[in-house]
Amino acid sequence: MQSLMPFLRLWRRHPWRLGLGMVLAIATLLASIGLLTLSGWFLAASSVAGVAGLYTFNYMLPAAGVRGAAIIRTAARYFERLVSHDATFRVLQHLRVFTFSKLIALAPQQLAQFRQGDLLNRFVGDVDTLDHLYLRVISPLVGAAVVIVAVTLGLAWLDVPLALLLGGIMLATLLVMPPLFWRFGASAGQQIAQHQANWRLQLTNWLTGLAELQIYGAAARWRAQLDSEEIDWQQAQRKQHRLQAVAQSLLLLITGVTVTLLLWIAAAGVGGDSAPGAFLALFVFCGLAAFEALAPVAGAFLPLTQVTSAAQRVQEIIDQPPAIRFPAARVNTPAGISLTLENIQFSYPQRPEAVLHNFSLSLQTGEHLALLGPTGCGKSSLLALITRGWEAQQGSIALNGIPLANWDETSLRQRISVVTQRVHLFSQTLRDNLLLACPAASDQELTAALHQVGLSHLAEHSEGLNAWMGEGGRPLSGGEMRRLAIARALLHGGDLWLLDEPTEGLDATTEQQILMLLQQVTQGKTLIMVTHRLSGLAQMDRICVMDQGQIIESGSHDELISKEGRYWRFHQRFAL
Repeated sequence: MQSLMPFLRLWRRHPWRLGLGMVLAIATLLASIGLLTLSGWFLAASSVAGVAGLYTFNYMLPAAGVRGAAIIRTAARYFERLVSHDATFRVLQHLRVFTFSKLIALAPQQLAQFRQGDLLNRFVGDVDTLDHLYLRVISPLVGAAVVIVAVTLGLAWLDVPLALLLGGIMLATLLVMPPLFWRFGASAGQQIAQHQANWRLQLTNWLTGLAELQIYGAAARWRAQLDSEEIDWQQAQRKQHRLQAVAQSLLLLITGVTVTLLLWIAAAGVGGDSAPGAFLALFVFCGLAAFEALAPVAGAFLPLTQVTSAAQRVQEIIDQPPAIRFPAARVNTPAGISLTLENIQFSYPQRPEAVLHNFSLSLQTGEHLALLGPTGCGKSSLLALITRGWEAQQGSIALNGIPLANWDETSLRQRISVVTQRVHLFSQTLRDNLLLACPAASDQELTAALHQVGLSHLAEHSEGLNAWMGEGGRPLSGGEMRRLAIARALLHGGDLWLLDEPTEGLDATTEQQILMLLQQVTQGKTLIMVTHRLSGLAQMDRICVMDQGQIIESGSHDELISKEGRYWRFHQRFAL
């Protein structure tokens, strides 16, 4: 239950809507009770009055009361649904924004513990489950409690013992049944929450990798696992529905016993009158109607375990403090970026070996550097440290002499253009994917960037910039996606360029064109290019060869060739 407190605090944003929803729910219940009670008394009283009552019995006033109660019940029910669901949706909206703001502030090492499908399930499915807390637990419980008090006080005007009897049984039912069935249904609720999360995760993985699963003939096996998880999920739901049915049956039994008891006791007299007449029907029908208010309460706590599990899963995200924090103060430095790294020590979580070990590097403004080395030597990790995707355990990084930790996020992102090794395209239009780098860019600027990187055919397509990229940019080849990432960097125009395998997947001719373009657009700008290829390295100001997290060779192309070291051996290998 403690896990629900942070989400209950979010409801303070809409106290009036939530409060009005409860008031309307109570008005609906009281109108329903009043309608059935007054109708029962009216019919009984009319029967007792008989034909003689045509001149002595007031038929108009009770009939008007019945019509009024019916109208109030209908109107209150409509507006209660409208207000309650509107308030709930607003709370969920704020919860999603709040959760996403917490999620996006987390560093990669914090997100790495969650699978993408699991994050999506927590962000969508678990947040949706939290709406049960108000609609199916809090509002029905509050409404039932108020109805018990109102019915007991109302009937006390006629007969105190009978009123206390009905109110006491209803109160005992309210206090005993929800916790009792919550305990019985706790395991089923936990199983539903777990199987639901597992099923959604497996479904996401199955849909994402469906093409590969079909190629290797594994689609049927994965589908069988998905079906097995769904069967387990349905079995847990059946168990909960059986408990719900038992709760409703028990409530019907209590209702019948209570009404029978009221009928038996009231037959002896109501309010000192040994001939209760129509008041006998009033107490009976009031008891029947009052117990209808407890119908949602009987199994109200059954979904509480699901809600609690969902809250715990969401809380695992929002309770994490950001591992990387940015200051609020803006950094103002002149154009151009110089970079200094001193004695960097870095390793990934749960991996004891150091990715970077006592790594030091210095670049002057406008200097172009190539990083060369075998896979896993720390080249891409170095770029991640510069962009503050990860934090080094030891050492310091400075841009323009200012420690990297003192740069605010906006200034840092504006000054750095990055082409990552894995290019991600959103399932949006070509224009939307380009505007990520420069939201203020015009269509002419977007088209010019596409022409520069050799993607003119995309701009000249019938749909042009409105072409839909699909999930992960499926219409594009790997080389086209790489060049689209470079077009983003061109539009962004930062002072420090970090390129991770910018020509991977390109043919030799296109590779030379892209390298010439990068040389032109980065004149006067600082550049670090991670590569496994030797093309274009002769034009670099400096080449650093890395191995096991350290720089083992450094110099220009001609200097390293003359040393006949690791770089020279790379050249010899490709020459052969």
